[in-house]
Amino acid sequence: MKAVVLLSGGLDSTVCMAVAHSKGYELFPISFNYNQRHARELESAESVAQYYNVTKHIIIETNMNVIGGSALTDEQLTVPTGNIDSHQIPVTYVPARNLIFLSYALGYAEVMGADKIFIGVNALDYSGYPDCRPEFINLFQQVADYSTKAGVQDHRKIVIETPLLQLTKKDIVLLGKNLDAPLQFTTSCYNGESVACGECDSCLLRLKGFAEAGTIDPIIYRTRSE
Repeated sequence: MKAVVLLSGGLDSTVCMAVAHSKGYELFPISFNYNQRHARELESAESVAQYYNVTKHIIIETNMNVIGGSALTDEQLTVPTGNIDSHQIPVTYVPARNLIFLSYALGYAEVMGADKIFIGVNALDYSGYPDCRPEFINLFQQVADYSTKAGVQDHRKIVIETPLLQLTKKDIVLLGKNLDAPLQFTTSCYNGESVACGECDSCLLRLKGFAEAGTIDPIIYRTRSE
């Protein structure tokens, strides 16, 4: 059995990869260099891929900062801090990112003969991104069923798996610990420095999850408010 795993190098994607590994899949992680501010996450992704001794780890180059519109791709915009309770979609939202990433993953899965695509989207403790919701995943699955030779001619369904979709960050941390996921290699910081800031949305959500799980986050932070 083969599975393509969207691997950013963050907490969620790494735990998602651990789930796929625990189910016995041969892992084919795919990562993206989209000129993101936090491109350091690619180093983490490579470390996670090496930890699982994968056959192949590909990194797709795609220049999403040309589009802009996100604090993660546009240097003119500032990454917000202390904003995890906001009901507005934050400026760190990258337009159509998961739609683009899943499209690449779908093509890769078709070529590699994989039946599953694992993606670590989460609809509970997250930043409010529209492409992390079950509605989006369900609709993309319908598109996937009708947009490939595998689905139309070969009648081979490529299933989008979202094992973290309804988990809290606490649950994700505990699941990762239970599966011995290499959380020490991951990074979640939107600022992309060698030491996590501890203040951006992503750092705060991560720290909250570890605190609620009653365990210490193994990575280093400039500011750690647990």
